[in-house]
Amino acid sequence: ALDLICTLLTQAGDTVFVEEPSYFLALRILADHRLTLVGIPAGEAGLDLDALEERLQRERPVFLYTIPTFQNPSGVTLPADGRRRLVELSQTYNFTIVADEVYHLLDYGASPPPPLAAAAGDGAVISLNSFSKILAPGLRLGWVKAAPPLLTRLAGSGLVDSGGGLNPFTSAVVRAAVGDGRLEGYIDRLRTIYAGRIDTMDQALRRHFGGRIRCRRPAGGYFFWLQLVDGGSGTDRLAAARAAGVSYQPGEKFSSQGGFQDYLRLSFAFYGEERLVEGVERLARALG
Repeated sequence: ALDLICTLLTQAGDTVFVEEPSYFLALRILADHRLTLVGIPAGEAGLDLDALEERLQRERPVFLYTIPTFQNPSGVTLPADGRRRLVELSQTYNFTIVADEVYHLLDYGASPPPPLAAAAGDGAVISLNSFSKILAPGLRLGWVKAAPPLLTRLAGSGLVDSGGGLNPFTSAVVRAAVGDGRLEGYIDRLRTIYAGRIDTMDQALRRHFGGRIRCRRPAGGYFFWLQLVDGGSGTDRLAAARAAGVSYQPGEKFSSQGGFQDYLRLSFAFYGEERLVEGVERLARALG
């Protein structure tokens, strides 16, 4: 969906704003389209809207790419008042918000604010979602919510019209799962399983790393976002981790500016609790 939006709405050299940090594969897609990326800082309350507005006074993006709920990689969530202000800014400064909301249904405690998709009808927001996060990773199937004129344009593109990249059989299976209510029950099951894995992994990180890392306990999504207190490079230490039979994504992959070198991202979504504990133990030994 993001690649299709870039194909239809941008030209090489156009400016796109992204969060710092942001999803590394989205950054690669944007780079493939030869777009100029401008990083906007994100903190404990999500995207820094004051920094965004200050930058908007100097240059205008074609769109802003944001992950407003359980952000990948940081796990932070933009509060409701921030979401309202972000939509207002997009209308004032005439840019589109591309909201990657694939983790919105994966909360493990308090529910997040309403998705930015709720504002899609006025044309300010294009909301992206994925069944790969809430049903099965191999499906590679998702959906887009946007104002009708834009949806018509997306559906009429050569890629979609030709069936390229789409799987009618998988789409029909997922439609059945949604229609008979099985997906809703499965998401509830995922919430229970992932909440247990977070508890286990959080305890293991505190036990085996102690004060060597800083991290926040995820309230949703898939990831722990760790900062190395000694300031070391996650990229430089990756080979040692792999030699110990574990891996992670180094922080600088999530930056459009080469930052976050002392960070790394861990996922709890694939392995059971026993394997997660073993993985944390191995990682702690490998990183020294």
